[in-house]
Amino acid sequence: MTRPSPKDIKAVAETSGVPVEANVAERIANSIGPAFEGFSAIAGTLPFDLEPASFLLAQVLEAGK
Repeated sequence: MTRPSPKDIKAVAETSGVPVEANVAERIANSIGPAFEGFSAIAGTLPFDLEPASFLLAQVLEAGK
């Protein structure tokens, strides 16, 4: 996953039922952007590919073995 833009942040927040103002989405994007850039070298190789919602699914599948 690439660094999310403020537009991406706003869309995800609204979809989640937590609407945010444009300036708040900008601040969120600026604060989490460096983390995405830091992990860009290994993106796609992590079990949940930098997308935490899939982490629970990975745990459930692992527990079912």
